[in-house]
Amino acid sequence: MAALARELAKRHEVTALTSRAGNLPATSLDGGVHVVRVPVLFRRELAVANFSSMLAYLPAGAWRGLRMRPARSFDVINTHFVVPTGPVGHFLSAMSGVPNVLSVHGGDLFDPSKSLSPHRHAWLRRPIASLLRGADAIVGQSQDTVRHVHEIYGVTRPVELIPLGIERPPRAVAATRERFGLPGDAFVMVTIGRLVARKNTPQLVEALAASALPKAHLLIVGDGPGAEAISKAAHDRGVSDRVHLLGLATDEEKYSALAVSDIFVSTSQHEGFGLVFLEAMAFGLPVVCYDHGGQTDFLKTGLTGHVVKLNDLGAFTRALIELESSKELRERLAAHNLRRVEEFFIDRCAERYESLFESVVRARADVRGERVR
Repeated sequence: MAALARELAKRHEVTALTSRAGNLPATSLDGGVHVVRVPVLFRRELAVANFSSMLAYLPAGAWRGLRMRPARSFDVINTHFVVPTGPVGHFLSAMSGVPNVLSVHGGDLFDPSKSLSPHRHAWLRRPIASLLRGADAIVGQSQDTVRHVHEIYGVTRPVELIPLGIERPPRAVAATRERFGLPGDAFVMVTIGRLVARKNTPQLVEALAASALPKAHLLIVGDGPGAEAISKAAHDRGVSDRVHLLGLATDEEKYSALAVSDIFVSTSQHEGFGLVFLEAMAFGLPVVCYDHGGQTDFLKTGLTGHVVKLNDLGAFTRALIELESSKELRERLAAHNLRRVEEFFIDRCAERYESLFESVVRARADVRGERVR
């Protein structure tokens, strides 16, 4: 979303309304984007929002959004995530008459790791379905997400399929394995993401141990409440010296980790899309992941790496062993991934959003008999 906003800001005036956590400033200018952050209660971590903080965002975001109206004249609202931000975008659209494009991203509709996932509860499904029906347009970033809109929430209207996009990584990344405490001849696996239950990162430690590859190391980029469980799993399996928890990383640190790695791995239980897979592909890394989520739109066994049946740890481990054993295979997959990822850079994504924004603004103007600026 940040990359999309920055790309759109090259040609338009863009304001991002979001929550405030940690030491983040109340307002800032980021790549031409005016960022407005509202304080929320009960949020303890920068990487993870809890249920209480998401509820607190609703009145805070709505109030701050109303206060912005006199200062700026907006042409379109693009609300990302139906939960928790959906009601805020819907409210501001109703109060201002500005069209609302609602982008859904997967976890806001379906998260198998959470007991409070909206798909499990009718009292959540009903208002979400109402928000989906009330938006001027809906965007889903994968076939998996589009299917959930139709099948779980019973919303039969068309959903625009716009894949997510990534910023082009730097052409050259100065990174060494020594920086991460890695031997020069290590077989390096990297994963990136929040350390939460849905990512199931301790299972990567299990796969590392089960592979019995003495030179295999695992870099884990990200932070969250699951860090302690990962450390314990590494200790219990006797691989603590080969599991490297890097914590919350800057883009430069993330790119460095990708640059020194051989493959990208993920045991996430579901991804609405999976931007991290694209980031890995942009560095020429083969990808090993499960088959549950929107990543199956662009990841294919034999072309991009291995897409393994959900929670088949044996097949996942065999994929690691196969890739470690064949540098030629890794190079072939890398060449394909570098070509394939060209379709998913942020400029392509922004162009499709611009086209959609223009159409909903025009449709609103037609209803009112107005002229589009």
